[in-house]
Amino acid sequence: MAKRTAVNVGKSSEEQDLRSILAQNVRRIRREQSLSQEDLAFRSDLDRTYISAVERCIWNVSLGNIGKIAAALNVEPWKLLIPEKE
Repeated sequence: MAKRTAVNVGKSSEEQDLRSILAQNVRRIRREQSLSQEDLAFRSDLDRTYISAVERCIWNVSLGNIGKIAAALNVEPWKLLIPEKE
């Protein structure tokens, strides 16, 4: 079986930035709440490997899954897409 790798061919910089912001926010909020990736996966009804891939910017995340992750983290979905203030 072929190994999947992250390839960013044909992706706009805005799309990459938004995925990076989502990844950083999910990881930051998850850690602030002392949740493991497995805990977040269980709460959001997603696979742990999917949460890991989201945090590493490997997958494009659907709006539905952003909603599931946000609900599991007890935040509004839009907050996952806003850059953290320095």
